[in-house]
Amino acid sequence: MKLLLDTHVFLWSLFTPERLTEGVKAAISDESNEIWISPITVWECLILADKGRIDLQPDPHTWIRSQLRVVLPHEAPLNIEVALTSRTVDLDHDDPADRFLAATAIVYGLTLVTADDRLRKSQLIDVLPAA
Repeated sequence: MKLLLDTHVFLWSLFTPERLTEGVKAAISDESNEIWISPITVWECLILADKGRIDLQPDPHTWIRSQLRVVLPHEAPLNIEVALTSRTVDLDHDDPADRFLAATAIVYGLTLVTADDRLRKSQLIDVLPAA
């Protein structure tokens, strides 16, 4: 399975794995599954750190780079198809980060791991509920 981690799932898996369901923990640790990260997740982590909502030491850029070397995810690049799809995904809100993550899952054929009920309602996204 190819798992695209929503930003909160990425952070929970590193800081508070007890927040994840046993099934999600097992899926993330299963070496036969691929872990994917969107640049949107990195962007959201930087925003959360800038707002003081998370503490990434020694600094956010260094922390993110070091975690990505540990996790070794596949990168799901933003491209024109993702941008186009972000405007057609069946979400009832316009949060750009959610739209880009949903579109990324669709374009790359990934299962989005999320606890976000708004994303879980989409009929276009394959979702693995994280909580």
